[in-house]
Amino acid sequence: MSSEVDAAAKAAASGAATSHAPTIFDKIISKEIPATIIYEDDDCLAFRDINPQGPIHFLVIPKKHDGLTQLSKAGPEHKPLLGHLLYTAHAVAKQENLSNGYRVVINDGPDGAQSVYHLHLHVIGGRQMAWPPG
Repeated sequence: MSSEVDAAAKAAASGAATSHAPTIFDKIISKEIPATIIYEDDDCLAFRDINPQGPIHFLVIPKKHDGLTQLSKAGPEHKPLLGHLLYTAHAVAKQENLSNGYRVVINDGPDGAQSVYHLHLHVIGGRQMAWPPG
């Protein structure tokens, strides 16, 4: 198993999916933990991944998750935020000169290898992506 799959299994076993404890991303938003922030607005934040899977790899996260710990928890009230996160992924990819394309990934739950239960989009580019992923 990959370390990310192991981390996801550990997070699931610890009850992270249902915990209301602050995540590492909450600590990045509050600036308690440093990150290389490349975009920020009132609703979201984009920063470089500390374990990049490509020449360019950044995350886009909502600043207030309001119960949106994973995509499968989304309700109709989250549609504006979800659209904003995807548009932000596009805008930052453009800023990062990913004109040849990029991949957007959302890990959801243990089988999706989600290790942090704060919805987040991975944007990976700067190289040819393989198919199928995973």
